Amino acid sequence: MSKSTILLVGSGPMAIEYAKTFKSLGITPVTVGRGKASAEKFTAKTGLSVILGGIDAWLAYAGNQLPERAVVAVGEKWIGATAKALLGRGLRHLLLEKPGGHDADDIRSVYAKAGEVGASVYIGYNRRFYASVEAAKKIITGDGGVTSFNFEFTEWGHVISSMEKEEGVKEQWFLSNSTHVIDLAFYLGGAPTDISSYSSGGVAWHPTASVFAGAGKCASGAIFSYQANWESPGRWGVEILTRKHRLIFRPLEKLQIQKIGSAAIEMLEIDDSLDKDFKPGLYKQVEAFVMGATGSLQTISDQVIMLDWYLRIRGDR
Repeated sequence: MSKSTILLVGSGPMAIEYAKTFKSLGITPVTVGRGKASAEKFTAKTGLSVILGGIDAWLAYAGNQLPERAVVAVGEKWIGATAKALLGRGLRHLLLEKPGGHDADDIRSVYAKAGEVGASVYIGYNRRFYASVEAAKKIITGDGGVTSFNFEFTEWGHVISSMEKEEGVKEQWFLSNSTHVIDLAFYLGGAPTDISSYSSGGVAWHPTASVFAGAGKCASGAIFSYQANWESPGRWGVEILTRKHRLIFRPLEKLQIQKIGSAAIEMLEIDDSLDKDFKPGLYKQVEAFVMGATGSLQTISDQVIMLDWYLRIRGDR
């Protein structure tokens, strides 16, 4: 595949991060955006031009040659619609910003369209590609696997409540943001097979629930628990337990380790230079997508399977 055949849809903050990564990999993306103000910021920060008018207008122009691959980094409400427009025009390799659509139904419709046309669609959970996660995977393998794990996905409600977002976006905050940490926990610990979930509360911007707790089992044999309280102080975190170590991700970019027989918790030294030079995890994620080494990427089909578990954790049922 030619490195130049990449379409980048979007010119906002996340698209800027993708563009920086593309440039480092020697790729000059064809960038399509909508707003003039965001396009000007994109060009100022990346040195790359933006084709204005939006993806529908660009696709409608008969002279445009479709690249082989595309990254969709548009606003949360428009991920699904953009993905389906690209799939309908013949693009067969897509990387979508998480969670792959505006809401559960939108994600499922992307999955259906991808299956209809035989396309490969992946979800950009960049935290899977942190240096801390790569180091932990090696330790987990050496220890014989995960025996249990726990995670927290507390969001800062006092900050989110005052954010300016498009209508309906904050109501889907659990899917569009909290699943970053939940995906990471199950990526390391194994896919769930059984869960008991509890939720309560609710706030104006996320009425479904604001306090969450639960536990379950995984196909790997590991058991897990979780909690989050969006009306109380807290932060994201994951703890992975093996027979020899407790691996602590808090913050997720760092890896602390506790060895069996010791009460000491030490910071593990890792080479996280790429996570410092680029948005953490993004370089390795983009590299995997571009080179076709997609084993660590979440597929749209796996995302649809996980939706059932996400909705239980969120308190939908």
